[in-house]
Amino acid sequence: MTLTNKVIVVTGASSGIGALTAQMLSERGATVVIAARSLHKLQSVSTGMMGPCRMLELDVSQDESVQAAFEQVIKEFGHIDCLVNNAGYGKFEYCEDMPVTEFAEMMNVNYMGIVRCTKAVLPHMKKAGSGIIVNVASMAGKLGTSKSTAYSATKHAVLGFSNSLRQELREHGIQVTTINPGPIDTPFFSIADPEGHYVNNVKWFMMKPERVAKAMVSAIEKRKTEVNLPRMAAAGIKLYQMFPRLADRLSYSMLNKK
Repeated sequence: MTLTNKVIVVTGASSGIGALTAQMLSERGATVVIAARSLHKLQSVSTGMMGPCRMLELDVSQDESVQAAFEQVIKEFGHIDCLVNNAGYGKFEYCEDMPVTEFAEMMNVNYMGIVRCTKAVLPHMKKAGSGIIVNVASMAGKLGTSKSTAYSATKHAVLGFSNSLRQELREHGIQVTTINPGPIDTPFFSIADPEGHYVNNVKWFMMKPERVAKAMVSAIEKRKTEVNLPRMAAAGIKLYQMFPRLADRLSYSMLNKK
């Protein structure tokens, strides 16, 4: 798929892999709509865009905000070729210590945010008979670890939603892609791990955001079904799926670093 003149909406584009992915898409000729809650942060990201760019104030946790934002995009461009559902956050805490309200809010943003944005574009993509929906999940959606009960649950939900949606849309010419990265060196951890304990334990394993953004752009161009990063983690996930009880015992000390 050539990206020239394609209209691509990227949520959570104010920083991290969302911002970098948007800039790389712009370099390849796409018309990129960068969306996030903070217009101030989006303005900073927009200075690095090579091609046409629009900023969109969007709160994926609010029905009205999502509906209004996507109506604005359709009104201006008439269509959306690709949606990158990247908005989300995480907090690492033991289940008994995390308030139920935090479980609900994380699910509202990480999972329901994707549902809202996807439902907003689906009628237009189905009418066009084409489109790509990229949902950024996580390796945490395939393998749970200590202090990730809330976050992992949201990403498991994203994967279940994406896999089912792919089957629904197979005959409509719409591709559904999931991106499952391991830990990335981004501002994500300023909320998820404010004390830096987890980051210090996995520095050797953390990926540069440029690597993940490049993989996301490639997935769009090649219409890939799934991308798992890094390869070492992807191999571990396969082992876990085949031998879950054994993998749990082997991985306990290695993965529970929070």
